[in-house]
Amino acid sequence: MKSRLAVALVLAPLSIAALTPLAAQSPVMPTPAVLTIHADQPLHAVSPTLYGLMTEEINYSYDGGLYPEMVRNRTLRDGGWEQQDWILLQNASAGATMSRDKSTGPSAALTNSLRLTVTSASAAQPAGVRNNGFWGFPLRPQTAYRASLYAKADAIGALTVSLVNNQTGKAVASATIPAISADWKQYSVTLRTGAIQPSADNHLELTVTRPGTLWMTLVSVFPPTYNNRPNGNRIDLMQKMADLHPQFLRFPGGNYLEGNHLADWYDWKKTIGPLVDRPTHPSPWGYHSSDGLGLLEFFEWCEDLHMKPVLAVYAGYSLEHEHIAPGKDLAPYVQDALDEIEYATGGPDTKWGAERVRDGHPAPFAIPYVEIGNEDWFDPSHTYDARFAQFHDAIKARYPSIQLIATAPITSRKPDVLDDHYYKSAEEFFADTHHYDKSDRNGPKIFVGEYATMEGTPTGDFGAALGDAAWLTGLERNSDLVVMASYAPMLVNVNPGGMQWHPDLIGYDGLSSYGSPSFYALSLFAAHLGDTVPASAITGAGPRLFYSVTECKSDGRLFLKLVNAAPQPQSLRIELPGTATHGQATLIRLHAATTAATNSLTHPRDIVPVTTAVALTGRTLAHTIPGNSIEVLEIPTR
Repeated sequence: MKSRLAVALVLAPLSIAALTPLAAQSPVMPTPAVLTIHADQPLHAVSPTLYGLMTEEINYSYDGGLYPEMVRNRTLRDGGWEQQDWILLQNASAGATMSRDKSTGPSAALTNSLRLTVTSASAAQPAGVRNNGFWGFPLRPQTAYRASLYAKADAIGALTVSLVNNQTGKAVASATIPAISADWKQYSVTLRTGAIQPSADNHLELTVTRPGTLWMTLVSVFPPTYNNRPNGNRIDLMQKMADLHPQFLRFPGGNYLEGNHLADWYDWKKTIGPLVDRPTHPSPWGYHSSDGLGLLEFFEWCEDLHMKPVLAVYAGYSLEHEHIAPGKDLAPYVQDALDEIEYATGGPDTKWGAERVRDGHPAPFAIPYVEIGNEDWFDPSHTYDARFAQFHDAIKARYPSIQLIATAPITSRKPDVLDDHYYKSAEEFFADTHHYDKSDRNGPKIFVGEYATMEGTPTGDFGAALGDAAWLTGLERNSDLVVMASYAPMLVNVNPGGMQWHPDLIGYDGLSSYGSPSFYALSLFAAHLGDTVPASAITGAGPRLFYSVTECKSDGRLFLKLVNAAPQPQSLRIELPGTATHGQATLIRLHAATTAATNSLTHPRDIVPVTTAVALTGRTLAHTIPGNSIEVLEIPTR
């Protein structure tokens, strides 16, 4: 479908006279800027891992989002569960009460359960409970959903599991468990929808037709997943991430790693193994994490999208300015980090490698980077230098090839990489695109682990995309120093109450998702990245014209990124001395009429890239860049 705000421009070679009506709305800069690219003079290599993903549990990114569990508060650990998440079915002819029983559960991790006591019920008047899900149960036609629960009962008989439409009260999918035993056991059924309309206006009902007592927990309803992976990820969100061409995933992510308090840190050992053995934990954003997306699932996420893992380990600092003193107090956390790396990389002859094998993944994972902590510049105790040193020495002694990332400047050790974070306005990013031009090349490499232009909600608008794209041209130009970069936050649930931070890169509800303008800008940049940065220079350009150029030596393609953040068009003469060009180039443009323009659930493709061909003759190309535009020009050089 053709975008309403993105337009195509067919450029005549060696001419700037042919302008689209859109570009003609504003006067073109009278004197063309001159961009000279010396493709035969490479300056330095481009980091092959420059573009990747950063993730954390924020904005219901996992539960209710990427991790597509449909039952909210499935283990009854969230606050206010009886008012919002689990509700007793109102049936005047059936008698039942519901409570949380803290004395019984199916495992040492899950020690409480929902207790349903039924005094009267029948086939005509069943008793039970309902779950409203994460803003409903998003259901599609002709689809199989996997439902399961742990339960035990006292004379309860059969249990019916139904997905019910909120408006009609009719079940759109249903299955019955013939009997529930007196001991804890897991039960599973398949719920198949018919010829329904896609809708989230549904809920889950668990009902019985006989008096008795039923205990249950870890109630789950799962849709189909990406690559059909059990306990896997949501299909459309995984595909959107794949469209970003990511080379790495930083996990478990920023504040989610630390937790609000020391007791709330991401204790990875409690997130592996069967779900029934995962006790869950509070997230720092006001809701409870099911830990269904645990450590192994993060690595499998990397596996599914062919990304390198950037593993962040807890370094003894939590968000409420609490810290573990370096030395003997910190030693158990250092050992946890060593165990975590062994879980990922170890063979079956190691303690934690054998645990991974038992968890269903015999092959080890390679870990090129480990990040020590997160944003430790916030720690008022100023203990990060000593804490980093303790982790550094222990990890390097056992895993010398792993590159270690520091989250704050330190002096006691030289980290391999330093993690920088930037949340700025578009104007601030425009002014800072040369940030790394003169940085010390003898110091640590740089990981821009979080960045975003702070404009737009819930996802960024086109002004934010211009800021992000301008910033990225500076990172590409300095990609000998900047080895990785990732936007944050990546995901946001746009339902009421689903957002804690904005702007974000990808928005979604239960049924659909969309990419922000920055999503498409980032996708374009990542998909068109060479392996070297050639010499180049520009003269006569307006103050809001930004560019970067890389070349793919293996197949002879030059990638020129252009960002015109001014409302007026910019004329440009591109000179390619020493380069033989022929045939045609490819122009991909992202454009909006105003910086306030954006995408949304209802208009997901208002701003998308448009591709056209550009004829090439000779070594000079005249080009006009419309105002408010982000472009990639792919030029063949052989």
